[in-house]
Amino acid sequence: MVLLTAGLFQEPIVSFVLLLAVILVVPILFERLRLPGLVGLLASGVVLGSNGLGLIQNESETMNLLSDIGLVYLMFVAGLEIDIDQFTRTRNRSIGFGTYTFLVPLITGTIIGRLFGFDWNPAILIGSLFASHTLLAYPIVSRLGVVGNEAVTVTIGATIFTDIGALLVLAICVGIHAGDFTIVKLITLLGSLAIYTIVILFGFDKAGREFFKRSGDEEGNQFLFVLLAVFLASVGAQLIGVEKIVGAFLSGLAVNRVVGDSPVKEKVLFVGSVLFIPIFFVDMGLLIRVPAFVQSLTDPKLLGLTAAIVFGLIASKFGAAVLAKLTYRYSWQEMMVMGSLSLPQVAATLAATLVGYRAGLLTEGVLNSVIVLMIVTSTLGPILTARFATELRVETLDAIEPSISTPTWTRQATILVPVYNPNTEAYLLELSALIARSHSGRLIPLAIALSQASLNSPQMQERLAHSESQLARAAELTEEYGVHVSPLLRIDDNIAQGIARASRESRADLIVMGWGRRSALGERLFRNIVNSVLYAAPCPVAIARLVKSPSEFQQILIPIENLTPRSISTLQFAQSIAAITNGQITILHVCGRTTSPSKIAWIKSQLSLLVTKLPSLTADIQIVPDDDIARAIATSARSTDLLVLRSPQRVISAGGLALNSLTAQIAPQIQCSIVLLGEPEFVDRALLFPSAVSLPS
Repeated sequence: MVLLTAGLFQEPIVSFVLLLAVILVVPILFERLRLPGLVGLLASGVVLGSNGLGLIQNESETMNLLSDIGLVYLMFVAGLEIDIDQFTRTRNRSIGFGTYTFLVPLITGTIIGRLFGFDWNPAILIGSLFASHTLLAYPIVSRLGVVGNEAVTVTIGATIFTDIGALLVLAICVGIHAGDFTIVKLITLLGSLAIYTIVILFGFDKAGREFFKRSGDEEGNQFLFVLLAVFLASVGAQLIGVEKIVGAFLSGLAVNRVVGDSPVKEKVLFVGSVLFIPIFFVDMGLLIRVPAFVQSLTDPKLLGLTAAIVFGLIASKFGAAVLAKLTYRYSWQEMMVMGSLSLPQVAATLAATLVGYRAGLLTEGVLNSVIVLMIVTSTLGPILTARFATELRVETLDAIEPSISTPTWTRQATILVPVYNPNTEAYLLELSALIARSHSGRLIPLAIALSQASLNSPQMQERLAHSESQLARAAELTEEYGVHVSPLLRIDDNIAQGIARASRESRADLIVMGWGRRSALGERLFRNIVNSVLYAAPCPVAIARLVKSPSEFQQILIPIENLTPRSISTLQFAQSIAAITNGQITILHVCGRTTSPSKIAWIKSQLSLLVTKLPSLTADIQIVPDDDIARAIATSARSTDLLVLRSPQRVISAGGLALNSLTAQIAPQIQCSIVLLGEPEFVDRALLFPSAVSLPS
């Protein structure tokens, strides 16, 4: 029996099942303990590997293949998530700060390597590990509405420079270590790398644009094209003698603008974040030997190396930020944000460390030290960013002459309502009809019949009959509201695209979609449809989960984190509903418990000023000090009829691992009705709301 069990765990499929179980369960458990999910994956590798239970062997072909795919995917995602447009807007200063935050850590890491007895080649490689950074705290500055601050934009743009530089140093160091390396070979390698980089960045970009244009809405083929680009670039990198992660990163940059924020990008990130990248982190854990790891924290020499790497990295990153402050005259708060944003070492650092360790350039002590570095910086960086980003300079409402525009759906609105769920459509149609009537508009109930190869097949006839019955019911439900109703039946092969096309053809000003309580699978499918509609629709989209008649909405709660265009749009939408029901609007702002009374008073004054500048808006303002935003909103919503939020943020990944959005945390705790308002991804919101300003938390 023991032999049978031992043989069972040698089967590749069993190892894969164990990996899936770990990826599914462990990050959730660690996040509930308020520990990073990455740490849980690393710990799982230690427990399951040869240094623990011995259930998974990192030498197996299956594990090597999956880990290599995860490694490639990790660096591809790092390139894909870089905002090229932001880099272009502040190109000169991004290159300037990128030079500082690349060279200062590179020199510091090299000195540390030499001090601890490493030869020049591995010492320079250690320096290159310091040079890159992962924008782990980007969701924080995005949530606080300070992404537009120049210091933040420059730091984000510098990422492209530091990551490319670090990978180039890695390629040269590994090439030198491979054997007889002369100046001629170095020049040949650099020349080949330059040609290869141009081919990937410009060739893949052009090929991608042409393929996406010709493939239309075939997301499956577009997804396969992106995967082919990733692994083709990785193979090409190996052919010229550099590491495959260099090609993966460059391919991410190459297809960056091609995929944009399309559903294809979401699918690419989804596959990586839920499967391959977590497997890479588990494999990193398989390499950790507990005795050696403990020794790196207890043995004086190894502890000295670990401490030097951690403190050297922190000092060098903030040293680079100080140089940027002096060069570009940034404030002290901006300097701290630049240093903390560039502090976390996750994606490129871990990938390069694994490559250097496998090549024999880096020792086990360095590997263990980098693991400690990752844990420390990925924890400290976001904490410091959250602390100092709230103090960045922002423009006040007093300093500008606002010209907040009125959304098109408030002027003779055309409201499009997809009807497909009988359990939610009654209240949904009522809300849409009330909005349309109050603005002398019209209501378009939409039914989508998914097409088949033969439009005369019995299945197609059944679908058409079902859609016609849905539209007839919709017309019956809205008859009493005295609004002009134009039912629309559409045959389409994709629900989301059908909704988007119908909204464009009918010149809809607002799409209202239902959001019922679903199973986990149903919720995921629905979320994909909503994201696709948000990307393709030409107008705002309201996603509603209504538990009572909209005519009964007396207390309406609107959480506002910062005065961005979307927040103002959300406020105007709530104002439209309140005007129909004679409801009372409450604006809620949640700030940290350590926020000073003077800052709270300033925040309240800015919100009050906003209320006075929006025509016909009356609202109460509540400022709640709480470090848990989701909990504070859920508590305030207990006495509310309707909660109006911005649309769910797209899943943001840090090093490829998905982070939950604030909306995802709030929604399960809310018992009242909810409306999530989103805008199409491509709309220039600055043109819609030119006076939007940022409000610190």
